[in-house]
Amino acid sequence: MAANGKTLVIQGGTLIDGSGGKPKKNDCLVVEGNRLKSIGAKPKGLNLRGRNVEVIDATGQWVMPGLIDAHVHLSFGHPMYPGIGRGTGSAEFSTLRTAMNAQAVLRAGVTSVSVPGGAWFSDVAVREAINAGLFEGPRIFCAGRLLSVLGGGGDREPHWVGTPDHAISKLCHGADEMVAEVRRQAKHYVNFIKLIDSDWGDFQAFADDELAAIASEAHRRNLKCAIHSRGSASTRAATKAGFDWIIHGDHATNADLDAMAKAGTALLPTFTSAILAIEREGGFGLFPNEKPVLTRHMEACADTCRRAHKRGVKLLAGSDTGNIGWMSYGSYHAKEAEIFVNDVGLSPMEAIVASTANNAVAVGLDGEVGTLAAGKLADVIVLRADPLADITVLQDPSHLSAVVKDGKPVDLNGGASDDLLQFQGIAAE
Repeated sequence: MAANGKTLVIQGGTLIDGSGGKPKKNDCLVVEGNRLKSIGAKPKGLNLRGRNVEVIDATGQWVMPGLIDAHVHLSFGHPMYPGIGRGTGSAEFSTLRTAMNAQAVLRAGVTSVSVPGGAWFSDVAVREAINAGLFEGPRIFCAGRLLSVLGGGGDREPHWVGTPDHAISKLCHGADEMVAEVRRQAKHYVNFIKLIDSDWGDFQAFADDELAAIASEAHRRNLKCAIHSRGSASTRAATKAGFDWIIHGDHATNADLDAMAKAGTALLPTFTSAILAIEREGGFGLFPNEKPVLTRHMEACADTCRRAHKRGVKLLAGSDTGNIGWMSYGSYHAKEAEIFVNDVGLSPMEAIVASTANNAVAVGLDGEVGTLAAGKLADVIVLRADPLADITVLQDPSHLSAVVKDGKPVDLNGGASDDLLQFQGIAAE
């Protein structure tokens, strides 16, 4: 039902249901509660002019599942914010900023996000606030701080500082500490565990027994687990350990991909942030000679995705929004679909499936969101332009005429002011 308790009907338009099937005429999509009741002919007895019916006219438009971004860092950002007190910002301030970011994401047509790591437990708090109806936002499926090891990815603070709570990672020494951290994060109600191996895959940072211990404990507590892995060794070891998806996988070999296909391990390449950094003067600003390094990694990753796709490995689509200060929320969430088409060679329909049905895995709702069918959760967007003719229309919120999340139309005119959106873009720099 709509927010006022009425039955919601989306009438007319072209239906792209997220399954990969051909587009078809949308006669009447009916929502009751937070689920799709029917798609097809108008149900008998339904009066579209009735007092308890709200109609969205999609004539001449395109109706499809809400977008899912499988890689968004809602609470990332340097803890020292310009003009906000002195020293390190607080967990409370981080949580408020995370809430603002989440609203910008939803109004870009992204109805679900997977958050592979953040500051404190801000993402958990915002997830709970959205679920409680305190404000609008996407469905959030989140990890806590990234698990890391000495000298691995995420271990960036000077040794005399350690890893304070505002850091993006939690430094762990050995399997016992890693299992203890999984339990601590589970106690704080995260949805999955995220590890960061070596930044660029030049060595395997986590030992095989550590990966196995983490995956076993996470799954025992009904949590998923994922790993930032650019190198072949860590990709193979994490797959063997039972990780649910691999993030990046730049240098995966055919043998690694065969193992992933056999195990059902998904691949989340995340091109967007790196390709934007290549295109942007200054890049990430992480290291000298950065752009040639990033270019080599993205070319290798595109080749990995092509080989993975041929083997039936499920490709997920994620932007890494929030990892870089100038990647403002609400702006780049669907650029990965364009990259999948232009650089990996997927069809526009395959790129849409990656951004909807496939990504449901990364938000713990496989079979519940990402496709439009009777009985599914009612996350729907209506577009004024055809994404199959031009995949880039998914990136521009101006093409959205309606967003429905959990059965309720979203106020596309609300949200943060331009000044605040500018602030969110510079806060993480």
